[in-house]
Amino acid sequence: MHAIEVNLADHLEGHAVPVDTALIEQAVARILQNEGIAEAVELSVLITDDAHIHELNRNFRGVDAPTDVLSFGDTAEGGFVSAPGATHYLGDIAISYERALAQAAEYGHSEQRELAYLAAHGTLHLLGYDHERGPAAAAAMRTREEAAMAALNLTRL
Repeated sequence: MHAIEVNLADHLEGHAVPVDTALIEQAVARILQNEGIAEAVELSVLITDDAHIHELNRNFRGVDAPTDVLSFGDTAEGGFVSAPGATHYLGDIAISYERALAQAAEYGHSEQRELAYLAAHGTLHLLGYDHERGPAAAAAMRTREEAAMAALNLTRL
């Protein structure tokens, strides 16, 4: 069983567009299933704002700008050390709520689809995919993201 925790930053409570945390969990679980991840893994997803994700991007990637999604995987040499039989820690994902809303409007689909898509994208990064490695790598990620969205009936309009 996968342990997927979705957290909404306190300052986002009460926004006009609610966050469907169950749908975000389903998107992450679908990626894990599609990628054949059978062992138990643990990861968290934080839905935050542009200011916070900007700070994370600057502090951890050296990029002084907000972004839509960041993934922080277990990159330690040899992996994160766990007790035998313990759930494997996969990493953390941060998603900008504001970027998700803007991108949903730009791409012409629902805010919930965009949040789920960004969670799927972040999960693929935790699994080692990287669209910045070139067009083939980007296409591989896009295919996997769209397959997960289709399985959840979150197709583009």
